[in-house]
Amino acid sequence: MTEATIKQLIEPRTKDLGGFSVRRVLPAARQKLIGPWIFFDHMGPAEFPAGTGIDVRPHPHINLATVTYLFEGEILHRDSLGSCATIEPGDINLMVAGSGIVHSERERDEVRNQAHQLHGLQLWLALPEAVEETAPAFYHYDKQEIPGTTVDGVPVRVMMGSAYGLNSPVKVYAETLYIEAALNQGQSLQLPDAAERGLYVAEGQLSINGQLLDRYHMAVLDQGPAVITATAHDTRIAVIGGEVMTRRYIDWNFVSSRPERIAQAKSDWKKQRFPRVPGDEDEYIPLPE
Repeated sequence: MTEATIKQLIEPRTKDLGGFSVRRVLPAARQKLIGPWIFFDHMGPAEFPAGTGIDVRPHPHINLATVTYLFEGEILHRDSLGSCATIEPGDINLMVAGSGIVHSERERDEVRNQAHQLHGLQLWLALPEAVEETAPAFYHYDKQEIPGTTVDGVPVRVMMGSAYGLNSPVKVYAETLYIEAALNQGQSLQLPDAAERGLYVAEGQLSINGQLLDRYHMAVLDQGPAVITATAHDTRIAVIGGEVMTRRYIDWNFVSSRPERIAQAKSDWKKQRFPRVPGDEDEYIPLPE
């Protein structure tokens, strides 16, 4: 089989969210989806002095699922189902918006009142059309539940889907791939295959089948064997992918296979028809004009 090549290289854009900046990789101008993944934010690494931190007020989602994973720091998640969960490094939070959900992302006072760091990834999955309007749900997976292994000396965690003989317990709605690995300089790793794949370098630098990939860049790969080699110490990667999805529309925090559904969600949010977040009812992010 022919070795995989880089079909496209994505350089993230910087976005401000609640007082801190993120690197937004997806959606990109020429790449809206990679498998079912339609959104990819790299948060930090950010340093917050005491008294400051993330403060993302309640906001809505439809027809998608958010996946939050931290390398460092902590996030306090609240949603309109009444869920209240602290996300810590290694955990996975899966929030299924389905027909509609509202959530906020803040920090506990114990964290906010001292100098602290935040570093992690937040991704969105486009739900398959048949389950876009499923009932909203929230799942928290402790770091001990996420399977890991060592491949040729490289520690790997299988966050979603199956790879390297491991199966993640995190719920999926379509064929989905999401792994994380940490390589030292000179170490190599063969990546799992998928109908569509994206390789992101969160730290360090690597080569893939001889092609160089710098920190904070994502390579969209075609199918076939793909071997990466770290060219810098402390190289951390994320690989996402899965089955090819039909066209999706995205506007603000809404994703759907139907533009009229997004229009309805925007109207509902503007008129405050979405449910409120218990314990966080006093604030919300207005619909952008």
